[in-house]
Amino acid sequence: MRIEEDLKLGFKDVLIRPKRSTLKSRSDVELERQFTFKHSGQSWSGVPIIAANMDTVGTFSMASALASFDILTAVHKHYSVEEWQAFINNSSADVLKHVMVSTGTSDADFEKTKQILDLNPALNFVCIDVANGYSEHFVQFVAKAREAWPTKTICAGNVVTGEMCEELILSGADIVKVGIGPGSVCTTRVKTGVGYPQLSAVIECADAAHGLGGMIVSDGGCTTPGDVAKAFGGGADFVMLGGMLAGHEESGGRIVEENGEKFMLFYGMSSESAMKRHVGGVAEYRAAEGKTVKLPLRGPVENTAR
Repeated sequence: MRIEEDLKLGFKDVLIRPKRSTLKSRSDVELERQFTFKHSGQSWSGVPIIAANMDTVGTFSMASALASFDILTAVHKHYSVEEWQAFINNSSADVLKHVMVSTGTSDADFEKTKQILDLNPALNFVCIDVANGYSEHFVQFVAKAREAWPTKTICAGNVVTGEMCEELILSGADIVKVGIGPGSVCTTRVKTGVGYPQLSAVIECADAAHGLGGMIVSDGGCTTPGDVAKAFGGGADFVMLGGMLAGHEESGGRIVEENGEKFMLFYGMSSESAMKRHVGGVAEYRAAEGKTVKLPLRGPVENTAR
């Protein structure tokens, strides 16, 4: 083992130092950005925020609502092909261009993603998601996806260090998802001891990605709008939000009532709640790495996005 003695920082450890500006008002700030992606060659313009691919955030309803704000949604991987077909049939091309199709890395995941992408050519984004992207299998899957879908924009992760960020970009990823353990309902750092302070991960990975013409999305750790600003300040091209978009009408979480007050359940995708819902329970070889929390209902997501 080697101990890294360099200071590593999370969002809560820093503030943005004020600087002089030519802007007269916050209303003068231009939120939209234009991107052309390294491998796909696709161009996209919009607000560089992505709703997380969690089943209590990245729903079809969320995608429809956020598309009107030019915000992307990574739709969670647990919808069936038939549910995707119904969503596509009832959605405009403008909505679909703000949608990422999320997938795992099994052969079944690959075949299902292929079927979904074949439903409509307006689906241009693929989000390949695992909790910890430090495996040869994951890198090989990214390369396989790039070969299969040369014109699709591929987002892949999660990693937290520059060398792995570079490997994913060289293997075909346009955007690397950065973050292990910083999420508000993630307990990976406590259960496994693995992680990296999020702001330092963003700074390191942004430097590595930009040197190769790739991009990154900071995934996790943002609990306030100020954290989002810090992620962009650290070099993130996109910021993925989970907890900040949970608890809304479009979020898809189960509503419970306690002492006459209603709450929505929000949980990590490696939590016991998620694994019971989607795979029948926690496998014997592993522990749950997420928790379940109750959030006060927040109403329509447009109130937050606005």
